[in-house]
Amino acid sequence: MIDSKLTIFTAPKPFVDPHISVIQYNAVRSWKALGSDVSIILIGNEPGIESVAKELNLAYQPNVTRNDQGTPLISSIFQLGRTYNASPLLAYVNADIILFNDFLETSTQIAKTFPEFLLVGQRWDMDIKERIDFKNGWDINLKKECAKTGKLHPRGGSDYFVYPRACFSEVPDFAVGRAGWDNWMFYQARLKNWACIDTSKSIQIIHQNHDYSHLPGGQPHYRLPETNENVRLAGGRRTIFTLLDVNYESTGEKVIKYPWNWEKIWREVEIFPLITLKSKQLAQIFFAIFHPKRAYIEFRKWLANRDNKGR
Repeated sequence: MIDSKLTIFTAPKPFVDPHISVIQYNAVRSWKALGSDVSIILIGNEPGIESVAKELNLAYQPNVTRNDQGTPLISSIFQLGRTYNASPLLAYVNADIILFNDFLETSTQIAKTFPEFLLVGQRWDMDIKERIDFKNGWDINLKKECAKTGKLHPRGGSDYFVYPRACFSEVPDFAVGRAGWDNWMFYQARLKNWACIDTSKSIQIIHQNHDYSHLPGGQPHYRLPETNENVRLAGGRRTIFTLLDVNYESTGEKVIKYPWNWEKIWREVEIFPLITLKSKQLAQIFFAIFHPKRAYIEFRKWLANRDNKGR
């Protein structure tokens, strides 16, 4: 077992497509550059994962549980990440995300104040076609290039989740790489009354742009049937939380209550029945009040599905 402050775990895509291979290698190399305080585990037996783990002297765990479609399950991935060592902090990070030193610094600093928390944040999208030369100053140069050509992704989900070992000991059997499960992480943190902290201002991450050719039919993950199953396992569409649903923000110097505006106020009122009263029925009623058109469309789809099943 290895002593470290934080363990990063991920389930990469196959290292087959040349561009996917490049961006995943870049990502993992950036994590390794965080130093000996960070342990890294690559999970899954997809082609190329084991060889990259050996090359970079990283932990490798091929025996991940999968669903009927052969997709690794988040429950198994999180358990494998948890059991590798005794680090106080755990982090799931998507395998195309470049990290910098502020990732570890911010995580360990926040852990001194909050016993239970979830760190999430926005990403910068950037086109990177070649392997990065990780020589001295690589991070400064890449940040400068990102400031010129990168684009800040809209506030939606998160590509990383950092939390103490005491949190997320049980996770549903979500399919990795499909939509819905990451939104459940936000929801679960708020439901448990943990600090759900937006660290976008204190942690910069870079997402290396890519296509969806690795997914069935080349479709975006949110259009796949496994996404529907993820949403069902999460507890339904009302559990689709985003960065709007955090309750704290890290400014880089301190953690404060997330600033209120009218959008935030109305959203907190909307989710109050779900996270405070623990009532999915009331949550559905509140959703219909706040979003009558969307509620009507959902109702029509529900009727159509019921009629199809009855035939």
